[in-house]
Amino acid sequence: MATIKDIAKMAGVSISTVSYALNNDTKISKKTKEKILDAARQLNYQKNGIASDLKRSSTRTIALIVTDLAGPYYAELVKGIQEVTLSKGYDLLACSSVGGETSTAVKFLTEKRVDGAIVLAHNISEEILIKSARKKFPIILLDRKADSEHIVSIEVDNEAGSYLGAEFLINQGHRDIAYISGMAVSELHYMRIHGYERALQKHVLEGRKRLHQFGLFNRENGYSMTKMLIAQGNLPSAIMYANDEMAIGGINAFKEHGIKVPTDISVIGFDDIELAQYVRPALTTIMQPKYERGALAAHLIFEMLEERKTEPYYKLPTQLVLRDSVLNIN
Repeated sequence: MATIKDIAKMAGVSISTVSYALNNDTKISKKTKEKILDAARQLNYQKNGIASDLKRSSTRTIALIVTDLAGPYYAELVKGIQEVTLSKGYDLLACSSVGGETSTAVKFLTEKRVDGAIVLAHNISEEILIKSARKKFPIILLDRKADSEHIVSIEVDNEAGSYLGAEFLINQGHRDIAYISGMAVSELHYMRIHGYERALQKHVLEGRKRLHQFGLFNRENGYSMTKMLIAQGNLPSAIMYANDEMAIGGINAFKEHGIKVPTDISVIGFDDIELAQYVRPALTTIMQPKYERGALAAHLIFEMLEERKTEPYYKLPTQLVLRDSVLNIN
């Protein structure tokens, strides 16, 4: 990676002159500045984020980094974050981590282009997170943990929530319960499956476990996985979906095949997105406190920026929301 020393050598000037030019100091002539900037471009020079951060003032901006900006789940989370950041006179900048370590999101972290970050993305390595976080650049990590004094983690009790949903179905008389999920790459995925499995084990039903995993945690995948399940025949009496979007996709697939929810099959989701109450039948689901989690994340960012003491880890509870998509078959 090129340094200002390399630029100075190519441009035939001193290192201090390069530094002045890169920081738009008026004591450098326009001609010299153009020569230095041309050398920087040829060498593909990138400013050192940490070093420049020490000299600059606050951007008064907080970044929200997510894997995918699409989807209804984020609306309430963002609302909670935004209300706190605006009350502090800060802007909120949302960006996607698509592209992983080459994404713009990673540049915001490594080059400190904002004052702190709230990260809900599993494709940014723990190494990058730990390397980026420091006293004047706190990171709040959602649904993950990282060992750094400048990173605070906030998780939802996904295992307890999934266990709650599975036990509710069992108490309603269901013994053959399938679980439909997405890609097995996140801790959230494992925690929700583990809650489902733990409930089956408690009720001596683990031998009847039926897991289906493929694709993304979205409506399209819930629809396609449900179609595959229907095609196989021998439907269970109930299905747990890893989130509400997938459950809504599943309900649409059942409707297309004339299978009635909950008369023929019961369905339960997770998250309690706004759409869950409007789909028909209205979706029974596990509510996680999305707005509260966003507000807490933003609040903690400012607590850390103001050098106040925070806990390194927070776990928020879930709650069963009863609607119309589950039938009691006792």
